[in-house]
Amino acid sequence: MHAAGIVAETVDMRVESCGHPAVLCGRDRAPVQASISAASRVAGIARRRLSTLRLIIAVIFASCFDRASMTRIDRVLQRSHLPFAPPLEVPLFDATPRPPVPVVYIIAAALMAAAGALLPPPAAAQGNGAARVLVDEVREVPLAQTAPVIGRLVATQSGVVAARVGAPVEAFLVEVGDRVERDQTLALLDDEVLAARRAQAAAALAEARARLATRREQLGLARQEFQRLERLKSSAAFSQARYEDQRQEVAIAAAEVASAEASIDSAQADLQLADINLKHAEVRAPYAGAVTQRMVEAGAYVGIGEPLVRMLADRSLEVEAQVPFNRLAVLKAGDVVDIELEDGSRHRARIRAVLPQENPQTRTRTVRAVPRFDAPHRPLASGQSVTVHVPLGDARNVLSVHKDAIIRSEDKATVFVYIDGKAEIRPVQLGAEVGSRFEVLEGLEPGAQAVVRGNERLRPGDDLKIEDAGGGKDGSAAG
Repeated sequence: MHAAGIVAETVDMRVESCGHPAVLCGRDRAPVQASISAASRVAGIARRRLSTLRLIIAVIFASCFDRASMTRIDRVLQRSHLPFAPPLEVPLFDATPRPPVPVVYIIAAALMAAAGALLPPPAAAQGNGAARVLVDEVREVPLAQTAPVIGRLVATQSGVVAARVGAPVEAFLVEVGDRVERDQTLALLDDEVLAARRAQAAAALAEARARLATRREQLGLARQEFQRLERLKSSAAFSQARYEDQRQEVAIAAAEVASAEASIDSAQADLQLADINLKHAEVRAPYAGAVTQRMVEAGAYVGIGEPLVRMLADRSLEVEAQVPFNRLAVLKAGDVVDIELEDGSRHRARIRAVLPQENPQTRTRTVRAVPRFDAPHRPLASGQSVTVHVPLGDARNVLSVHKDAIIRSEDKATVFVYIDGKAEIRPVQLGAEVGSRFEVLEGLEPGAQAVVRGNERLRPGDDLKIEDAGGGKDGSAAG
């Protein structure tokens, strides 16, 4: 009956649309009326639960053959034992003469009959009982009104890695695009000269230590002579002048010891500097990140401070946005906001700082936020666009319904609700989107059980049976 109804309605629609037979239909309305009559007979056949194949044959026969042929075919079908031709209670064809029917109506009727017969029955009829559905409670959720502000991802560390010593570049151990860890070797400089300078500094230190030992021995000898003269003060051999001279020699020897000790410190510093220069012949990554550019090639001589590679710390990205001043009233350091990437994924970010500097042309201030990315679908990059949802006020509770419960038709939205085992349809007026839910402005009351699964083919008044989904959808209990 479902398929035959579609056929009849389709042909009726064809007739109603032919406002000018000479132009739109191209012929007399009588053929179309004949098709309608055939479709009506087909509907009677469908009520007797004919198969799809017999329904199509009936439409074609009713539209194509003349009176004598249809009578003969009807008798053959009555006598046949084909599975698609069970005995009829009434003849399939009458004896009314009819003019030929355009082929387009024959094809349309046959195709619509087949399509209608293949459509699944309504949800309530699929198990010859109640439709099995999942429900979600209409409840209040917090809603904070936000305004979208376009920002971008910026790296907290980026720039060139320069040479710390002057030397030829011996080899590069990384290529552009390589990801490196902190202290990983990037390039090697020729350390032959640096190693020689280090050996020279070590020798100078050894010489300074030997000189110090000599000066200390001289100081000891001078003190010994001074003590001998001091014991002769009471004898006739004592010379006051000699005594004073020896005192000065002791002081000079002590000063030379101090000078030798300072020379050792200087030599040790030179050796330490040579060690540092030799160490810096191996250029290492100052932070984890990716190599984005190589500034020189192997064999080139680089001086102190000349760049070797450019790096970007893509694992420590922040969100930077220029936020209008009038939207900063409720935004402060430590607040958490929503951000949205270009792939549609939403994440959270904590405001790290609102810079106290305003752009006089745009009247905006720079806001920096530290994001928390939960497995983004695509690799992140510095400079990538991101939408920051800046709150406009404090959060408020709103009535909400799950998005899967909403059935949209043109510009209207409806929701099926479960009431005493029956399906009731409610027109609703929706507001802002709240995650996987929508704000309900009108049409539902708190606690209503909205059908979120199995509502595709429900009809008002259908019997419903709530399935247990083990926790419902999105964490909501299913009935």
